[in-house]
Parts: sequence; structure tokens; C-alpha cells
Amino acid sequence: MNRPSACYGLNGQVLGIAADRPELWQDFERMLGILRIEDAVEPGFRLDIAEMDVLDEDPGGSLVFDGEIPEDGYCRMIVHGATVNLIFPGRQTVAVNDEEGWAKLRVRPGSKAAWTPSMLVLDAALDAGGQHMLHTAGLTLPGSDAVVLIHAPSGTGKTTTSLALATQGFGLCSDDAMILDPAADSPVAWGLPRHVKIHEKTAEMIPQVAPCLGRSWDRNGEQAVSLERLSEIVRVESPVARPVAALLHLARSPDSQTRLVPMARTDAMVALAMDNVRTGMTGLLPLQKRRLATIGRLVSSVPTFTLEVGARPADAAALISATLTSPG
Repeated sequence: MNRPSACYGLNGQVLGIAADRPELWQDFERMLGILRIEDAVEPGFRLDIAEMDVLDEDPGGSLVFDGEIPEDGYCRMIVHGATVNLIFPGRQTVAVNDEEGWAKLRVRPGSKAAWTPSMLVLDAALDAGGQHMLHTAGLTLPGSDAVVLIHAPSGTGKTTTSLALATQGFGLCSDDAMILDPAADSPVAWGLPRHVKIHEKTAEMIPQVAPCLGRSWDRNGEQAVSLERLSEIVRVESPVARPVAALLHLARSPDSQTRLVPMARTDAMVALAMDNVRTGMTGLLPLQKRRLATIGRLVSSVPTFTLEVGARPADAAALISATLTSPG
């Protein structure tokens, strides 16, 4: 008997999922639904999901992480050869081998699903196809297909700045996660098509988003808004790869004035790596080394700037456009 399955196209890479029942891959469907492939296709990376009463929580190997993960709670990461195991005791486990192109997710019936294993699998599938997910926002320039990537640690204002730019003619690819493909002569990137979390403070600063919002906020003071809903007020770009025009590191303005100034490539490299490359107890895992190399290629091939955002984030739009479209 064939198990339920689905395939998703990741701009050249195909992620195939088979599970005991479709509900078990709902995290992927919510995140990648518009990338689903209905035709028969051969996956480049396969994920198998099954429900099990007893989980294998001691796979053997080297412990590289042991601690709490935001939102998901306690877990352990164990590496055995080319296989990375993530264990949430009593809840779920995932084994990932990006070299061989497979992952196995095992869940206890009725347990609360963790988000991190899904992202680990997506990371591995992208890596197997030569791409890497970066914690950056991405927006197309007005009148252009080129993308600017905006980097900042969580809580620094990426979503606010992204939405502000989108109200000024920029096209929103993603406010938080861009997929970078460095294989071409110049890097290209596309946005992960997932919902945008809008904070109460962002709504206050950008009143244009009010029609997209409901009345209730979660415990973090946020609301998740679909890209379809946002497309009613700003231009939301389709998830296709576009050339990267520049990398901007977001910072708070010391005097409430918004400005765009050149940033040394080494500083840009360090800032982006600190937020995107994870170091375990045994150093960098192979995937993290490849992500670091991808960041290096990006920073060496596009202009890098610091974007200091002041009291009016929308002021950044004219600065970015003028700087990146001016001759020379």
C-alpha cells in the first residue's frame, strides 16, 4: 500500500515527503504549499515521517548540542558520521543525512510537534542542492528584478523596515528567510514563502498594514499574516531566484536619522556569519562550513552597506534606490 506523499520544488532541488498520513507534514505544507509539484517527479532529497510509540533517543555518536531551543524546549543533537540526529525526548526525533539526501522524522502520537526539526530538514534539502537559507529579509528594488538582502539579529527591526520599504514601491520577497544560491556567476536569492509575523510596534509605525490585522495578539505581541493577505496592500514577489544587488546590515540610528553608509566586507562577513552559522561542542558541522563559504562568496561579490534606520523607516527607500541605481 502506497503511503501519502508530496513533492515541493525548491528552485532546482525537489524535496519529497512520504508519511503515514498527510497531517504529519502540515508544517512543510504551510511553509512551502505554493511550491508543491503535482506532476510525477524524482526527489533530490527524501523525508520519511512516521508515528512511533517508542522513539530511538540514543542513536550513538558525538553529542554536539544539549540544551534549550526557543519555542521548542529541550533537545540534544548527536552526530554519527554524516548523519545528524536531533532528539526531543518523549516527543520526536529526526535523523538527517544531506550527503545521501534523506531524512527520517519520527513522532510520538499526540505529542506537540517541534518546529526546529522541520527547519533542519529544509536546511539539509537546500544544502544538498547547493543552496543555503539565510536569516535575512529580501526585497526587490523598484522597477528592477534585483534583490537587496537586509540582515539583522532578531528584534532589530527587519520586518518593520521590510514593510516600510514595501509601502514605498519595493517588492517583498521575505521579511526573515532568504534562500541563497551562490553557484551562478553572481549570487541569486529567493524568499521562503511563509507568513509574516507583525509586531504591535510595527503596526504602530506602519499604519498601512492595519487592514491585514485582526484584533488579537499572541503572547509575544505578534500576529501571523499570510502573504496573500499582505499582497492586498504591498507587492509580494513570487519565490523565484533573482540577482542580489546588495547586502545591507541593519542598525539603529544614534540620532533618529536614517542613513546608508558603506560597510567593510570583513565586518559584513562577521555580522552575517554570527547570526547564521551555528557552532556546536565539536566545532562547525559540514553543513555550517558550507554555509560559511556561501556567505563568503556573497559578501565578496556584492556591495555591502550599513543601513541606520531612524524614526521614519520609510526614509530608507529613497536612499537605497539612489545609491544602488546611481552610475558607478
